[in-house]
Amino acid sequence: MARFEHTVSVAALDRHWFEEAAGHVVDLFDASREQDGAILLPDGRPVHGLRLLTGRHLQAGAWYGEDPEGKAEKDGEGAPEAAVLREWRPSRTVEVESRVAEEGMSLRVGVRLREPRTPKALEVSLDGHNPEGGSLYRFSGRAKADLHAWWAALDRPSSAPPAARAPVVGTAVHRLGKARLTVTPRPAEDGTWRVSVVLSVRGRWLLRPVAAVGLLFARRPIERGFREGVDSAAEEWAEMLAELPSPHGEALRAEIADALTEPPEPVDPPDPAESPGPLPKVL
Repeated sequence: MARFEHTVSVAALDRHWFEEAAGHVVDLFDASREQDGAILLPDGRPVHGLRLLTGRHLQAGAWYGEDPEGKAEKDGEGAPEAAVLREWRPSRTVEVESRVAEEGMSLRVGVRLREPRTPKALEVSLDGHNPEGGSLYRFSGRAKADLHAWWAALDRPSSAPPAARAPVVGTAVHRLGKARLTVTPRPAEDGTWRVSVVLSVRGRWLLRPVAAVGLLFARRPIERGFREGVDSAAEEWAEMLAELPSPHGEALRAEIADALTEPPEPVDPPDPAESPGPLPKVL
């Protein structure tokens, strides 16, 4: 088994703001209605990029997605890149399952949020396979974030040891091996979070000796890629926090409603004048 660990410092997210924002999102959707496929918020504005394809709005079994031609598929799988609502009980559980077909892979992603108005736990499942491939093209993953334990770990003094149980645990399974990922936060004296990420990888069954030999030679590239991945995630976290709205109360609710109904700003293409141009040929 190979074990990799990396710790990064990230900006802290305010718990009260997070729970207030989650409550507003749930309340906006709970008070929404469907009209000719469009999902309308309480003020009558349609949610951008989201339409009801089949079923009844906010009822188990309803399919949502983008259907520009107004023709949902009727094969029981829903339209490509569509999501089915498995459960909608805002005071207890919200569960959504999406199906995506991309580059020959068929993916099924499930998301379950417990106590959505003040989120207590987030569970994610992932199953993928290539319909034309064998077992080597099949994998699965499960992850759970215990948000109550996450906040409890951050309420500890900065001098205290990290929590004994990681609040975030994920596993991935493939025919050749199995991976386990844990994420544990702790507060820093400057108000930031110190987040430790641990990845454990091992082969499965009779392939364990083969995997051990492979990890022996590939350990450094894997470790480098793991560290770069964690650092990249930390950078994306910082960018996301910088774009989050800062108000509270009705002002925050209004900003969330605007974000749900307005299309994202287009990304400007790179300026050809600023392109470094073709690389010189090396003989």
